[in-house]
Amino acid sequence: MDPTGTDAGRALSAAAVLAVVVGALIMLVALVTAPGSWLQGYVSEAGTSASPLATAYRWGLVLLAAGVALLGLALRPASRLLLALLGSAGVLAATSGVVPCTDQCPLPPFERTTVSDVVHTAASIVGMAVLAGAMLTVALTPLFTRVMRRLALIATVLTVPLGGALGLTMLFVGRGLTGAILERILLIVAVSWLSGTALLTLLRSSVKV
Repeated sequence: MDPTGTDAGRALSAAAVLAVVVGALIMLVALVTAPGSWLQGYVSEAGTSASPLATAYRWGLVLLAAGVALLGLALRPASRLLLALLGSAGVLAATSGVVPCTDQCPLPPFERTTVSDVVHTAASIVGMAVLAGAMLTVALTPLFTRVMRRLALIATVLTVPLGGALGLTMLFVGRGLTGAILERILLIVAVSWLSGTALLTLLRSSVKV
């Protein structure tokens, strides 16, 4: 029997897909409408007071975070570890939405920062690391089908080096085009994996029957 194939599991999966996709779209609209080129600066700058759709961006991130947690609940019958990882990632993503950074999201050691800047950045970084752990868990769990495990493996292989490169760029280079592009690619990978995994779960093809 498919442990995620119950009515509750399908409802959770559908809600996860909807929350992740709609939340990501709201964030994208806020990012595109923010002052300047949408390929410049950190994505989180769309949630600062200088952005015309700052509130929408933050709510979009919170909605996406809810989708992450819902996916964890949908996969709970197959893996309690995934519930813990995705639940934690959801809480951290929501924290980065509720606690926005200040204008231009300054980071040490190049700029003077505030407590909210540190909290926002720490939640974002740790949340992405935990999400990578969830990806790897799916990739290594035999219960899931080959399609889902391959999707998770590809996402992991992309996320780890991208995340490492972004971290080094933030630490040694600071705010700039390189970091902006790396961050956007990393987020695309994360959203693609989340929505793809939720959709596979909804279609009941994510675990062996």
